[in-house]
Amino acid sequence: MSLDEVKQQERQHEVIDLDAVGTPDLRHGIEIADPSDNRRLPALLRKARERLDWTQIPRLPQRSAKPASLAKSLAQRFGLFVLLPTAIVAAYLFLIASDQYVAEARFAIRGNVEPMGNAALGEFTSLIRKHNSQDSFVIKEFIGSQNMVEQLEKAIGVSTMFAKPSVDLWARYWGPQPIEELTKYWNHQVATHIDVISGIITLNVRAFTREDALTIAKEVVERSEKLINEISRRAQADMVRQSEVDAAKAQERLRNAYLGLQQFRNRWGIIDPAKSAESTSTTLMSLRRDKLKAESDLQVLRGSSLDEKSRSIQVLVANIAAVDQQIRQLQDQLTTDGIVPGSVTNMTQALLEFEGLQVERTIAEKLNESANFLLDRARVEAGKQQIFLSTFVPPALPDASLYPRRWYALAVAFFSFLVVWSSVSLIISGINDQRL
Repeated sequence: MSLDEVKQQERQHEVIDLDAVGTPDLRHGIEIADPSDNRRLPALLRKARERLDWTQIPRLPQRSAKPASLAKSLAQRFGLFVLLPTAIVAAYLFLIASDQYVAEARFAIRGNVEPMGNAALGEFTSLIRKHNSQDSFVIKEFIGSQNMVEQLEKAIGVSTMFAKPSVDLWARYWGPQPIEELTKYWNHQVATHIDVISGIITLNVRAFTREDALTIAKEVVERSEKLINEISRRAQADMVRQSEVDAAKAQERLRNAYLGLQQFRNRWGIIDPAKSAESTSTTLMSLRRDKLKAESDLQVLRGSSLDEKSRSIQVLVANIAAVDQQIRQLQDQLTTDGIVPGSVTNMTQALLEFEGLQVERTIAEKLNESANFLLDRARVEAGKQQIFLSTFVPPALPDASLYPRRWYALAVAFFSFLVVWSSVSLIISGINDQRL
């Protein structure tokens, strides 16, 4: 064996006995290295290379004659995971999806209400009145409620409009189903928006034909107006009924006040204690004057040296005693001093009770007058509609379909598929790199 052959075998053994740790680097170098031209190598190396097949070294994959292109692989994956699903979505949107027409109506709830309190609005709170009240939100919730769906189902058969055979399977309503499912589908097809500043309620109804969209929109507006009218009538009826109740209570109180006065007069035997007390006071003053005059006359007679037993002096003394008795009786009637226990002839008590009854009668008369005034006003206001629905943009027959928005939906689908494919590809590439 020649020296060249020995060296050649040693080189082969060195290559075969490479450590497993360095195998990836060797594989990488062999796969990407481009050996130099054989004509520039020395004869010994050229001969060794001819005898050594670099692609058949153990533990190395066989070098393919024509490696796959990275750009071609990316293009294939992009077409499979992005373009193909997008094409399917486009086929549905442009070939299968049914046109949906939108009927729009705009209206507002009008009436006299107090402004809403909102700390966030500050000084502009008083500017936002009726349109920010609860009635607008009542209408919005009513339109999306199950009650509205039930009424329209009975009136126009709204489920049959959404479940026509001509409608594509994806957008069609699959009936018959429970009313709750129809309500969910209804809220997907009917939208209501309230502008907080202007208070305008915008109604959008989507249907699969122009006529159905117009019919549904008209029914919704009509039933919303009926609800507002019913709310107004209930408020008016409650107002009148409450006013009538208040007026009846005031009349009953006034009647009881007059009955109390009548019972007082029957029990005391006095029509007007005030006038009786005044008359008693006048009589009392007159008796006191008579007493003073009799006492003066008595002093004159006694000063004339007449005997005490004389008839003139005895008459004056008797008159003075009688007047004193009358004065004490009248004073007992006016005051509580000297009154006999259990007696009911005290003018002070009668006057106090009478004044209380008079005050009660006055209050009852004022309340009755006020209640009757409020009742008349409530009846007048009940003849007016306090709350009403003002439709300034009635529903109209749509000309063109606005849904589905095909190009927009297609762009969203393409972008979504692209993001998903890119994310998954990056995750897989990261996992493969961790394996090396």
